[in-house]
Amino acid sequence: MNAAGGRSAGLVRVKDAGAEGGRGECDLGEVDVCVIGGGVNGAGIARDAAGRGLSVLLCEKGDLGEGTSSRSGKLIHGGLRYLEYLEFRLVREALIEREVLLESAPHIVWPMRFVMPQGSGDRSRWLVRIGLLLYDTLGRRRRLPGTRTLDLARAAEGAPLKSDFRVAYEYSDCWVDDARLVVLAALDAAERGARILTRCPCVEARRESGQWLVSMREEATGAPLRVRARALVNAAGPWVEEIVTGVAGRNSALSVRLVKGSHLITRKFWTGEQAYLIQNDDRRVIFVNPFEDDLALIGTTDIPFKGRPEDVATDAQEVDYLLRALGRYFIAPPGSDDIVAKFSGVRPLHDDAVENPSAVTRDYTFDLDVADGAAPMLSVFGGKITTFRKLAEHAMEKLAPFLPGLGSAWTARARLPGGEGIDSTDFPGFLARFRASHPWLPAVLAHRLARRYGDRASRLLDGARSLGDLGSDFGAGLYEAEVAYLMRNEWARTAEDVLERRTKAGLRVDAATYARLDEWMTAPDRQPGNFTDSRLRARI
Repeated sequence: MNAAGGRSAGLVRVKDAGAEGGRGECDLGEVDVCVIGGGVNGAGIARDAAGRGLSVLLCEKGDLGEGTSSRSGKLIHGGLRYLEYLEFRLVREALIEREVLLESAPHIVWPMRFVMPQGSGDRSRWLVRIGLLLYDTLGRRRRLPGTRTLDLARAAEGAPLKSDFRVAYEYSDCWVDDARLVVLAALDAAERGARILTRCPCVEARRESGQWLVSMREEATGAPLRVRARALVNAAGPWVEEIVTGVAGRNSALSVRLVKGSHLITRKFWTGEQAYLIQNDDRRVIFVNPFEDDLALIGTTDIPFKGRPEDVATDAQEVDYLLRALGRYFIAPPGSDDIVAKFSGVRPLHDDAVENPSAVTRDYTFDLDVADGAAPMLSVFGGKITTFRKLAEHAMEKLAPFLPGLGSAWTARARLPGGEGIDSTDFPGFLARFRASHPWLPAVLAHRLARRYGDRASRLLDGARSLGDLGSDFGAGLYEAEVAYLMRNEWARTAEDVLERRTKAGLRVDAATYARLDEWMTAPDRQPGNFTDSRLRARI
């Protein structure tokens, strides 16, 4: 990891662009909806739309989830602290979605218990208890256990904490592999007929003859592409305003506020599966979560951000800020020498004019541009990983008047790829069956594959009977067979795509591995070709 069932339009080559296209574009035909942005919201909207019978094309300028969506705190949660800002609607929706995602993707979403120690200078106990009571009841909790009080002098959860902390509250939320959630949503969309074009930035969008004419550019070759769409969805995250004003040449009634959030990854420094929620000296809450078996994920900061989202990076002040929070609570907290990695993301929040970055709403809103009855453009402002499915549902409600014959909402009870054959309450049972059917797999590797791919892990193994059948190991148990599967099925094109987003193997390999994997992936016989290549056409 760096420091930081639709109607598919055919692919038609434009024979002579002339005055029609002007630059010899590859014409991708017509679709009902063109989505700009391959983060969790864009992928979720493409999935929802494709499942309602619409033809969909999604274009993403980089890799799926490469921006904000893979740089989160990796939680599916209601947002306990949002109750302080009276965000009851958002918290309730998020708590309901927490249970939906537990059911739909049990291989990448699972329950986690959070321990919140109470000490002098922290929020008052009565305030915390009221907040947790609301948290337990707002979302019609069915599966997750409720809050309990811990005597830290007796409970094992108190062992790593300083003796100043005698009482804690333990409550439930969920963990998620955020980058894989994005890929799975896009994969589901593709399997329902959507076309997913990664590394294909949108360079222009204009209304023409009652439709949107969207121009894109294939990054690898520079080849221009175009598609006509009845509706345009701008889910570009931190770049949402850039798409509105620079690409579409429109004005928006809303504005985005960029807030940087940074995380540290250290060696895990406590025993047990529980996470901790602690407060820094400025009363901001910090999550300290178990990560990838033997690591800890610590964050996040909340800092106003100016500049290009692509340039975001963790600074020394943020590192000190997070380490200081750990020092307030833990007996043996990690220091700067114990940091394995760090990363930053830019949250594209709806600017509600609140001064404190931590108080800016995490709720989402839409800007619907329908000029004189013309083809609509829907821009998404804000949102959080937990509510991506509901956001997509609401987006389709906004577009419904412009898409006659739109199918009904369907995603609330639908599984994401890999979750179809798993009892959502018994992942250990699924893992045991997977290991029994592949007894030659080392236990650690079997667990990692089952978590990443769920009941599709057997497709990746594709008849293998030994580790030798999987090819060479690039490191951290990442074999050639898995990389080939990711290239073939999940749009992986670079070592970074594989090591940092599709898997987390990048945390356990060196820079030489990145170079070796890039060389392997870019060999001519492994390239999917450009967008006119027959193999890629079959894939999209």
